[in-house]
Amino acid sequence: MIKAIRWVLGQLIVFFDWITRPRPLQRSPQEQAAVDSRTRQLALYQFQLCPFCVKVRRAMRRLNLNIETRDALNDPVHRAALETGGGEIKVPCLAIEENGETRWMYESSDIIAWLEREFAPR
Repeated sequence: MIKAIRWVLGQLIVFFDWITRPRPLQRSPQEQAAVDSRTRQLALYQFQLCPFCVKVRRAMRRLNLNIETRDALNDPVHRAALETGGGEIKVPCLAIEENGETRWMYESSDIIAWLEREFAPR
């Protein structure tokens, strides 16, 4: 019963996210290409219906960030990578590749604050 309630609430959250989706930030083609180059080093491990993951995806859209999303619920490869690399299966989690090493950032508010520091216009 609880699982069914969670599923219904998750569907409602995703629906309201879809109808109230923020407009992406507009950049020049050169600026967007530079941002896209930097975001290739990022991956968001997430569950589609998780409200905290929706919050991060909304920030990604608002900032016009093309970050790969990885389904850690239904994809066993991504789930195992999250557990092995990050140390736990907890979403959202942003994997940040820097200098050949991966840093794992949990907590939606921390992820959004980092994305805004790195990619929001100044």
